[in-house]
Amino acid sequence: MAERSEPPDPGPARIAPGLDGVPETMLWSLYNRAAEAARPDGVLRDPESLRIMQALDYDFAGHFGTPGGSLAARAAAIDGALAAWLGEHPEGLVISLGEGLETQSRRVDNGRMRWLSVDLPEAIGLRERFLPPTERFRHLAASALDPGWMAAAEPGVAVFVVAQGLLMYLEPAAVAGLLGRMAERLPGARLVFDTIPPWLSLLTLRGLHHTPRYRLPPMPWGIARDAIAPTLMRWCPRLGAVEFLPYTMPRGLGAVLGRAMAATPTLRNQLPNLVLTGFQQ
Repeated sequence: MAERSEPPDPGPARIAPGLDGVPETMLWSLYNRAAEAARPDGVLRDPESLRIMQALDYDFAGHFGTPGGSLAARAAAIDGALAAWLGEHPEGLVISLGEGLETQSRRVDNGRMRWLSVDLPEAIGLRERFLPPTERFRHLAASALDPGWMAAAEPGVAVFVVAQGLLMYLEPAAVAGLLGRMAERLPGARLVFDTIPPWLSLLTLRGLHHTPRYRLPPMPWGIARDAIAPTLMRWCPRLGAVEFLPYTMPRGLGAVLGRAMAATPTLRNQLPNLVLTGFQQ
């Protein structure tokens, strides 16, 4: 009698994210980073994002289509700003707001810095399935608008706040209030965040489908590049100098058009922007 063969081991069951609304956008950025990291010519090395994406039971391509790479390029630009800052403050504290499944802390880790991930409870719950907190990498389940997270900044410790893919989902008054509280509670801290142009904000408020299966959440705060510095200074007089970090599609026609538009004053207001600034002491 022939021996019965055992069925192949299917491996660990994949995890259904169970997200919707704004928290679901973390899967969009994860997909972009992982797809870029899988390319031999990718602008981002991110094995952790690949690991996490492969463990999730989610139709990334069906929801988000072909990844363009701009969100990965955005992450890479922030990596560069963080790496430069950590070169001056190797034991500094990075606070990442609305971090979702971003693995930036692992990409820029120097073995000495500390990192606090702040996000809503459902986001932190999913994050901890793949990136458990440690003594240096801590998690806080809270809204970015809850000022309690600012208590993590100890006196005398250099702080860098990252708000990647977050502020456009807030009302302008909420952004202004958040900046004011940070200026008061975190003097001397650095801040990096991205913005979208007004036309894109308006489309999302009307109901914009990225693909037939995925509708973008409303993004109430849109602002043109030329309006960013004067608006921020009006909202928060203690803000420091405002810089723009370049990022666009990594390759192809999108990269060519993006660079050309960014170099043209009349067109650059139609693009997303990555802003680097800080708060005066």
